[in-house]
Amino acid sequence: MTVSTSQSIDAPMLYRTDTESVATITLNKPDQYNPLSWDMLTQIQETLDSIAQDESIRVVILAAKGRAFCAGHDLKEIRKHDNDEFSRKLFAKCSRMMLTMTQIPQPVIASVQGIATAAGCQLVANCDLAIASTQSRFAVSGINLGLFCSTPGVALSRNVSRKNAFEMLLTGEFIDAAQAVEKGLINRTAEPEFLQEDTMEYARSIAEKPREVIALGKRLFYEQLDQGLESAYSLASDRMACNLGFPSATEGIDAFIEKRKPSWR
Repeated sequence: MTVSTSQSIDAPMLYRTDTESVATITLNKPDQYNPLSWDMLTQIQETLDSIAQDESIRVVILAAKGRAFCAGHDLKEIRKHDNDEFSRKLFAKCSRMMLTMTQIPQPVIASVQGIATAAGCQLVANCDLAIASTQSRFAVSGINLGLFCSTPGVALSRNVSRKNAFEMLLTGEFIDAAQAVEKGLINRTAEPEFLQEDTMEYARSIAEKPREVIALGKRLFYEQLDQGLESAYSLASDRMACNLGFPSATEGIDAFIEKRKPSWR
């Protein structure tokens, strides 16, 4: 499906395209900088829930149209409702979606083509992996509006060092793509004209691995982060032993011993 960056009335808020075993979710409200409105959050959640049950999909790419990857929450929508109940439900809805991204079995790669601010920066930090255009910039800029980016800070502080995260949260200043790599917010960069191609190549390099091993690894990665060192090793040791019982592990080890490329189904 091809969608113009100029928003039309009938254009979808987001759309999903599948290429072999890679699903791409594209945010498509470019004229509004792809805000995480109530409706956008609903559609991302529904799409992620659908992908989680789709065994043909091994990797997910989260992309966007326009000059911004995502500018965060829709502040006009928040001011329109202007009540505590709506705000609490909105942030709970957003938190649920962010958790779902880490809980689905497929790795999620952010493909960032423009600015990512506030909850948009949170979205990048919350993805399992991230690749960005060399022209991209990132900020948790709520502080400039008198609003500390509390929920974005959760994902940000789990990606970059404490001092770097707190500095970004307190100053609201932008960092560029090179700084984002250095700080650990994103994995790598690509020239703007090659971003889509490089992201797909990145995704395929992961998708070619056994699906059940990817799912086990992703689940273990997040579970052990919340454990003490001793508990983390215990959990990881158990999963390692479990993984050895997978047919894909048997094939992979045999292929290594026999000096051939593994043949995974």
